[in-house]
Amino acid sequence: MMSSVPDWLRPLYPFTPKAFQTPGGATMSYLDEGEGAEAVLMLHGNPTWSFYYRELVRAVAPDLRCVVPDHIGMGLSEKPQDYAYTLESRIVDVDALVTHLGLQRIHLVVHDWGGAIGFGFAARYPQKIGRLVVLNTGAFPSPHIPARIALCKTGFPGTALVRGLNGFAGPAAWMSMHRRALTKDEKRAFLLPYDSWANRVAVDAFVKDIPMGPAHPTWRTLVDTAAGIQNFVRNPALIVWGGRDFCFNDHFYREWRERLPEAKTYYLEDAGHYVLADANAEVVPRIATFLRS
Repeated sequence: MMSSVPDWLRPLYPFTPKAFQTPGGATMSYLDEGEGAEAVLMLHGNPTWSFYYRELVRAVAPDLRCVVPDHIGMGLSEKPQDYAYTLESRIVDVDALVTHLGLQRIHLVVHDWGGAIGFGFAARYPQKIGRLVVLNTGAFPSPHIPARIALCKTGFPGTALVRGLNGFAGPAAWMSMHRRALTKDEKRAFLLPYDSWANRVAVDAFVKDIPMGPAHPTWRTLVDTAAGIQNFVRNPALIVWGGRDFCFNDHFYREWRERLPEAKTYYLEDAGHYVLADANAEVVPRIATFLRS
């Protein structure tokens, strides 16, 4: 686990992370900005970390408490080589953090694989869930997977590409943007936690944990997560979607519109997978207003 935020990063990430011990025995880094038993829980995916939500935290935290964990193996959290890097363990970790903080009312913001984690948690505590913000994510089985990600799922050459050559986090820093390029320091920040074979253990595990059929050990958890979405059809929801996503493409967007038919939608045809970063000036105020309303 990184003990502190580097000085060069503080202008972009002006927070003091806190630490929590997960049920699996690893140290989780998380942001906790603001006060109260009601909070906005922001869950990232792969290969990002809480840095992805920095601008939204700054926009929302003056009015609402913001809790933003780095999943184990990601961001500033500990990166054990033998952790149970599965969807189930991710949901259990979030559940334990929420219990530890005593959160009673939770508004969810989810991106990438954070959608499955967030809705997996929500399905177990539907009475706690308030507003929902869905950002280029999935929380249900799908037959759609890009060939490059399918390649990364393999033991070989997938692991060698992801862990050895940084062939997942590295390309994501430019493939996930379309409107603009990340600045030098933004790119450096996104890649900071994933600078070695050991530190890319969870990046690789996240990809391997994508279930493509019933034989996969995570399939049942994802099916249960998908079934739970029906509990939230009446919750206030906002779907913000980048139309130039190479991974969570419009197949996922259309399914979200079917599963949350009353949700407000904001579709950005020319924004990429990192929609919160790619169209930040446009979408951060919109999401902040929705969460505060």
